Amino acid sequence: MTAERTDPKDPVAGTPYGAVRGRWEHGVAVFRGIPYAAPPFGEHRFRPPVPPEPWDGVRDAAAFGPTAPKPPYSPAFARYLSDPVIPGDDCLNLNVWTPQPGPGARLPVLVWLHGGALTRGSSAVPVYDGHAFARDGVVLVSVNYRLGVEGYGLFPDTPPNPGLRDQLAALRWVYDTIAAFGGDPDRITLCGQSAGAISTGALLAAPQAQGLIRRAVLQSGPPEASQRDKVRRMVRRMANRLRIPATAQAFAEVDRGLLLRTQAEVGRLSSPVLGGPAFGIVVDGDLVPRDPLQALLDGEAAPGVDLLMGWTRDEYRLWLVPGGLVDHVERLGPVAFAGAMARCRAGHEVPRGYRILHPEAGPAETVGQMVTDHLLRLPLHRLAEARPGSSYLYEFAWPSNRPGLGACHALELGFVFDTGEDPDSVRLAGEGAPQELADAMHGAWVRFATTGDPGWQPWDDTHPVRVLGDGEPRTVSGPRDAEFALWSSGAPAPHPERTAELALAVRRLRRSVAAVRRH
Repeated sequence: MTAERTDPKDPVAGTPYGAVRGRWEHGVAVFRGIPYAAPPFGEHRFRPPVPPEPWDGVRDAAAFGPTAPKPPYSPAFARYLSDPVIPGDDCLNLNVWTPQPGPGARLPVLVWLHGGALTRGSSAVPVYDGHAFARDGVVLVSVNYRLGVEGYGLFPDTPPNPGLRDQLAALRWVYDTIAAFGGDPDRITLCGQSAGAISTGALLAAPQAQGLIRRAVLQSGPPEASQRDKVRRMVRRMANRLRIPATAQAFAEVDRGLLLRTQAEVGRLSSPVLGGPAFGIVVDGDLVPRDPLQALLDGEAAPGVDLLMGWTRDEYRLWLVPGGLVDHVERLGPVAFAGAMARCRAGHEVPRGYRILHPEAGPAETVGQMVTDHLLRLPLHRLAEARPGSSYLYEFAWPSNRPGLGACHALELGFVFDTGEDPDSVRLAGEGAPQELADAMHGAWVRFATTGDPGWQPWDDTHPVRVLGDGEPRTVSGPRDAEFALWSSGAPAPHPERTAELALAVRRLRRSVAAVRRH
């Protein structure tokens, strides 16, 4: 591809496949839509990424590149979350914001992996604008990667985890190329939120990524691997609806729009609280040779990598508030508790202990916090415990000005990127988000990327956690210590005689939620 020069002052940088021309925007050089791999279609569909075709001349990099195929958010979630769609096949692309393009600057680098349950999201979401990081001396790289069945479908005729392999290819591109954009390849911080944090954890543990990452940030997502049977069920259910074999070859022949509609229908009960079938990273014996969390806990992966890990106080509210599911869980009462016990593989002692510790909390809050602890806080707590001295934990506690959301999942991102005035941040936070909190959150990430120290005490025997957004920033002893004690006390899993009863409760809960979502 060849592009004409638009302005002699526009920044130009070299990549392994050709030169790219960005734009100066508010004192920052921005390069958008740079391909790091070939379009993942045709002969490359459902296959590991391959390098892009080199281009002649200087490729224009002014606009975001195509986004990966994905279904839209439901109307209930679209009220709060934006997800731009940019058509085109060349969706394996990335963007760079830098204050000093060109070799020699050696600035710290943040590589951002977006969230979206591995089925939605992109680097073009306005909240993820990297201007503030570049303004403060950090090169920000944001990445598009394959999603849903295209990126995480499990088939007998293709290698698993192509979406994660996309991310690894982008990370290698950054390591090999970022010096041309002013970055230091020896100071790369890999970071992500939700599914992006889960991906970050998997890459931390991947043998092929060792040496590429100096630091990592995991926000609202732990290192984990999904059960292969759970992912297979998603693929099989799609195949049954489409009346085709559950193979990559058969899926590749289906119209993309129909494939996305089928994926959305099959995955409509895949929320973290319900724990239905969903796409996820799986152990594959290669890129993911074993469970990533266990590899990191054992100390065999990512030696010497500093970790910054956080969560929001009310993660679950983004999962339950849209569509009125909070009120529905409140009405379900005992059925909701039974479902939470099954979801968290916990005995009666755990929900009983939560009710004793928080007698003012209703069923929805208790269930939500149980699931949040099981999915997020406990794994991150364990990871910090295994890597003291180089792990830093925080909790984002500021409640949204939108009714009912509290300090919900994804609310912190406008503060991390210092994009709180963007209309897409206002969707979730409401008007009047405090700038001083953005200064604290964004500043902590900048300091961590630059020095490895976000500005508070690393994890040790006192379990320090920085609380941001609940009064003045302060460091406290690990939050919810009583809950952690409950989980670590070895509370038994449900008795075998109760298994059928709990399974029935979970099915009732999912049917009830499905009915609410249909209406």
